[in-house]
Amino acid sequence: MLRRRALAGLLLAFAALPPRQAGAAVTAATLAAEEGDARLVLTLPAGARWRVTATARPRRLVVETPGSAWRGPQRLPAAGPVRGGRVEGGRLLLDLAVPVTIRRASETGGRLVIDIAPGTAAAFARLADRTLAEGGRPAASLPLVVLDPGHGGRDPGTIGRGGTQEKGIVLAAAQELKRVLEAGGRCRVAMTRSGDRFVPLGQRVEFARRRDAALFVSLHADSAPGARGASVYTLGEGSDALATALARRENLADRAGGLRLPSVPAEVQAILLSLMRAETRAGSARMARLVVEELGEDVPLLPNTHRNAGFVVLKAPEIPSVLVEMGFLSHPLDEAALRRPEHRAKVARALGRAINGWLARADRPEALAAAPG
Repeated sequence: MLRRRALAGLLLAFAALPPRQAGAAVTAATLAAEEGDARLVLTLPAGARWRVTATARPRRLVVETPGSAWRGPQRLPAAGPVRGGRVEGGRLLLDLAVPVTIRRASETGGRLVIDIAPGTAAAFARLADRTLAEGGRPAASLPLVVLDPGHGGRDPGTIGRGGTQEKGIVLAAAQELKRVLEAGGRCRVAMTRSGDRFVPLGQRVEFARRRDAALFVSLHADSAPGARGASVYTLGEGSDALATALARRENLADRAGGLRLPSVPAEVQAILLSLMRAETRAGSARMARLVVEELGEDVPLLPNTHRNAGFVVLKAPEIPSVLVEMGFLSHPLDEAALRRPEHRAKVARALGRAINGWLARADRPEALAAAPG
């Protein structure tokens, strides 16, 4: 995605761009038995990123090389505790015959070696859904996701019939989502507020911009007569009366804001903003689609779940942004659900899957280039 540090030189570089290259790739892969263990060896391009994670159901290891295409074999034979491997979606999936542990995972001179040994079921269960090993760049350079719990401090947001305050519900949900994302190991996470304090809308946007965030997710639980169910909003003209009314009410939380623009001539600025906004809208729309898909598996949805509105917190021109209404505190069923920690955990897990899915696609330029919208 386009970044502010590159704005001034973008147009000069644009004309000089060479034809698009095939890009970095994994060029070879072998899996062989080693005295009851299995050794996986990958040939990586210089400086390539790599990551090994585990899943319990089904029991497998997942080897990812974000930013590098796969040009090695599509299938690998069984070896030791590994039933075999196959490539799906640019990832190497290693199906396991028994629980395993990673004895070694290191890369030298473009050769990544991973030694896989039988392990205990209890130990493997603790490893599931976690990053076991990674390399190719320091963890601090993982993409940053900014979570924005709405309202706070003197602004309670919506208050449900049972006295539930929106500011507390969305903070609890954001904290749970932060735990989910950090356990996944794909990103760093920052929150615009971590306690009960008021943060002006413009400062929420600037918080993400100053930190060069990859994605901005604002969480709310608003009010609307008769409305029930989760929904997601991206920046645009109000797609209906409800979206327009929600945006108007949220934007009145404060009237501060405004976006800093780069110090370039006005005509250059206009072109850059147009390029950035087109890219950002596409990224926001992809995120919204994933949110709808994942939430729809677990919670009731508002009809026409993805809507457009002019929320101030969605207006950073270079950061894909969505606003998620987890439900409406004005509806007694939504209020009762959102008060339950297990329901908020379910919402957080669904949003975590959506965010991790978005990040996985953002790590694969070839997938983004081929994706519609």
